Amino acid sequence: MPKFLLVTLALALAVATGAQAQDARYPGPPPGAPPQDDNAHYGWADVLRVDPVYGVTQTTVPRQQCYDQQVVQRDPGNSTAGTILGAVVGGVLGSTIGKGDGRKAATVVGAVAGGAVGNRVSDHGGSYETTQTRCREVSTVSEQRQIMGYDVEYRYRGEVYESRLNYDPGERLRVRVSVTPAD
Repeated sequence: MPKFLLVTLALALAVATGAQAQDARYPGPPPGAPPQDDNAHYGWADVLRVDPVYGVTQTTVPRQQCYDQQVVQRDPGNSTAGTILGAVVGGVLGSTIGKGDGRKAATVVGAVAGGAVGNRVSDHGGSYETTQTRCREVSTVSEQRQIMGYDVEYRYRGEVYESRLNYDPGERLRVRVSVTPAD
């Protein structure tokens, strides 16, 4: 009985070692892959060349564009104050002219004329130039060049193949080899 147990243990060890060697050389499908075809296995190919494939993406970015603009402002001023000031100055100047009733008339005429002049000066003297900042929203289109994939040339068992992948495989590429009868 001990011989039988020893032979069984040696046989189990040989089968396990052989299965591990096969798995190391041709590992099974990656996790989550569909069930493996009985006529397929996995191997490793040497990568000969990897060329990135570029594409352009466009992004629209809204932003605010501001600029300074010269504008003429008109200040209506206070025409009442100008009229009153002009009337007072005109009255004082008019009172210096003439004697008696002529002085009174000159004062009234000076006040009326000074009021008219004061009103006119206060109306027309209030325009000036200033700078105002104006803003508007504009859209800027930004183009960016980015890698969309990789054209990969690789050799498996002496034959050269090309594929487009979405990742850079490095120096070696895992391949799935399927064998089917030719008609």
